[in-house]
Amino acid sequence: MLSRRLLLASLTYSALALSVATPAQAADKVIKVGTLKLIHGITPYFYDKFTPAGYKIEVIPFETPTDGKNAVVTKSVDFGTYGLAAATLGAAAGEPVVIVAPTCNGGMAIVVGKNSGIGSFKGLQGKRVGILPGSTQEAVFNDRLKSEGMTLKDIKSVRVSFSEMAGALERGDIDAYVGAEPGPSISVTRGVGKVLEFPYSTPTGKVNMVMTTHADTVKKDPELVKVFLEIHRKASEYAMAHRAELVQMAGAKLGFAPDVANLAADNVELTWKIDEDWITRSKYYGSLMLERKQIRKLPDYSSFIVTGFNPQ
Repeated sequence: MLSRRLLLASLTYSALALSVATPAQAADKVIKVGTLKLIHGITPYFYDKFTPAGYKIEVIPFETPTDGKNAVVTKSVDFGTYGLAAATLGAAAGEPVVIVAPTCNGGMAIVVGKNSGIGSFKGLQGKRVGILPGSTQEAVFNDRLKSEGMTLKDIKSVRVSFSEMAGALERGDIDAYVGAEPGPSISVTRGVGKVLEFPYSTPTGKVNMVMTTHADTVKKDPELVKVFLEIHRKASEYAMAHRAELVQMAGAKLGFAPDVANLAADNVELTWKIDEDWITRSKYYGSLMLERKQIRKLPDYSSFIVTGFNPQ
């Protein structure tokens, strides 16, 4: 009889414990965030510090901007950060991708071999230049060519992914590249390359990476967007204010050497706020893509750039 009572008591306690634990566990919402394997995309790794109770962050790294954009479109991730170019390409093609915040300004550089003898932008004429088609860097570089009275026909364009650019330059496969950090900093710290220029003189300025989500998320789960953007704001400001931790995180998550990460951080502005200047530059960027027939029409910016959730 005693054993029976103990058994019943044990079952009752277990059921009670389960009923108490289940609601708490069920309340945890996992937010999947896609990012690139670049120091531009370091912010999501700081999200855990500012994630409120009931939410968890899962960071999923991608190799290319297109991979990140496709993950957002297919809802494989809830939010994804990558270059403005990929987002604009998707929206212009009618894909349900929307921008909810900037992520990083800057992070670009035109790099040439240290002993290449190239001392000016016009010196790129006839040279093998590594470019990633469909990237923000490509559009900005095209604008720089135009400002110098040049076109892509004046150089020998070579398709190279961001992660391979520094190595391609070191091997002598290319003479220069239009890269993303940490590529430029790797080339400089290894003593094989030098920065020809940071291409921020065009009307696009430093606009680069954006945070996106599926259009359905904005319509059906606005509370999630609000919570997420507050996390993004706090993490962006924290990472910018704590250089040592940013460098350490780049080493831990991306495998960057401290000297590379520290130099790359000088060329990176982690950000979160959509303002009129940013919108103007982003629209200009879209006009460049249209002019060069990278897109057939401009996105509907009234719905493509979502400002209603911008933290104050």
